Amino acid sequence: MTEKDPARALSERAVTLDEAQTTLGSADAVSLELSSRRTGMSFQRTRMSADRTLMSIIRTALSLIGFGFTIFQFFGHMLELPGVSLNPHAPRNFGLALVALGMVLLTLGIIYHLRYMQELRAERTLMKREGLIHGESRYPVSLTLITAGLLWVLGLLAIAGMTFNVAPFG
Repeated sequence: MTEKDPARALSERAVTLDEAQTTLGSADAVSLELSSRRTGMSFQRTRMSADRTLMSIIRTALSLIGFGFTIFQFFGHMLELPGVSLNPHAPRNFGLALVALGMVLLTLGIIYHLRYMQELRAERTLMKREGLIHGESRYPVSLTLITAGLLWVLGLLAIAGMTFNVAPFG
């Protein structure tokens, strides 16, 4: 079973504004215009919803990365105290596992967000070309996505610092 291109599937069933006016008559032109504007606004709401989903992924990944690094630091200093019997690699291994889990979650969230936004933009472009929406509102790059990318770099630096005991976190 092959997946059908979403833009192609939409274009096969799409009705242009002229076809809709011919079918409904010119008396419903105002209704069609209002519907077109509402549809355009729904794309903005969907985009913001995708950003909120990415923000929740960022929040969870940041918690995992921060907690993993904290465990690494705290229990690493506990090893220096007399009478503490811990495996010397246990804090580092557990901390690394949590940071890596946060990084995997963040990577998957970024990939999901990019794919979803690509499909949403393709659908919006097709509907704009068909005249179903105006597309006058901006569709900027997500600041949430930029933040996720910066957190990913920070997590990578934390892993390097924990593994090789190098700056800036070593």
